[in-house]
Amino acid sequence: MSDSGPQNLLPGKDPTREALVRWRLILGRRAEDVSESLFGLANLLSGGWGESETGVDPFGIDSSLDLLYGDAVERSGGLEDASPTIARWLGDIRRYFPEEVVVMLQKDALARKDMAALLFEEETLLKLEKNVELAATILSLQRRIPEEVRETARQVVREIVEKLSKQLEHDVRQTVVGALTHSRHSVIPSARNLDWKRTIERNLRHYQPSHRLVIPHRFYFWANERRFRDWDIIVCVDQSGSMVPSVVYSSIVAAIFASVEALKTHLVFFSTRIADMTEHVSDPVEVLFGAQLGGGTDIARAVTYCNEQIARPEKTIFVLITDLHEGGSAEVMLSELRKMVDSKVHVLCLLALDDSGQPAFNKELAARVRGLDIPVLAATPHKLVEMVGNIIRGLPPDG
Repeated sequence: MSDSGPQNLLPGKDPTREALVRWRLILGRRAEDVSESLFGLANLLSGGWGESETGVDPFGIDSSLDLLYGDAVERSGGLEDASPTIARWLGDIRRYFPEEVVVMLQKDALARKDMAALLFEEETLLKLEKNVELAATILSLQRRIPEEVRETARQVVREIVEKLSKQLEHDVRQTVVGALTHSRHSVIPSARNLDWKRTIERNLRHYQPSHRLVIPHRFYFWANERRFRDWDIIVCVDQSGSMVPSVVYSSIVAAIFASVEALKTHLVFFSTRIADMTEHVSDPVEVLFGAQLGGGTDIARAVTYCNEQIARPEKTIFVLITDLHEGGSAEVMLSELRKMVDSKVHVLCLLALDDSGQPAFNKELAARVRGLDIPVLAATPHKLVEMVGNIIRGLPPDG
């Protein structure tokens, strides 16, 4: 657990008592009925284990955990008066636990206890930890969100999107735009092409402490040799329920790609139907709320549609994002991918596009796609940007 959380629940106390507190939290309220001869919990409880001099409150921690993980049967009578409200619970877990644990508890609350109703109150919605998981949950449940908080939900998603966009935009500018530039720098001065990063780094030795200024002795400029719409990128995304975080990231990455003049970006969502979102690609929030998440999966149909949109195969990067659980024809899907590869399209198959762990995917079909000489992997958004940059430079996607 992080240093920001209550690693030692009762600092300065007897280590045995500390261990008993931890057992009490693990076992839950049923521990109060356990024999003293087993754990000594009866003495612990009778001796008091309330808030310590450091402000740590084991009873508060216990209540927070019990609300989420406690036995539903035990909690069925009078829970409303005894337990904290959802809004207070969100505040409590931030007080007692580090950020990574808060994210886990919030995710468990939405998944395990069907506490999705907490999204239906504006005050609570604004207090939720703003991350990809929350955006994915809002989008999955958007039809159940009351009209009076729908705009608040949209604003929360927009904040999440803007936060993630800021984290990714620099990578795209440095990696993709750098790859698109035939000559990294130019001797021709142009204010709009000023390479601020390199100019500052190379002139740091000219820093004037008395003025708190860097006095540049030389400026560096990006070359202005990029062509308009030099490459086509087609991002084709499975919008089935298991792929929702990938849908969020795909929309953001596609919007950033679309902001680069040298790239013509297409964004296509699919389930058993096709939704071409290219017209709205520059506004990821609009794209996300227009997505019809869930339903079946017809990858073959989506790949066939995208194949029909390709006009310049050797200058096209096709990114298929799916767990490969095909509900349509696997043979048709493989045939269409083979056509792309044979025509020199640069094809990537991402089993997931997010920052989580190992994806669940169809291993047999993944092996067959890999057999077409197509990279098949789960990737973070940063990894995708790196792979696109390598392709544009004429390198293998993995460098």
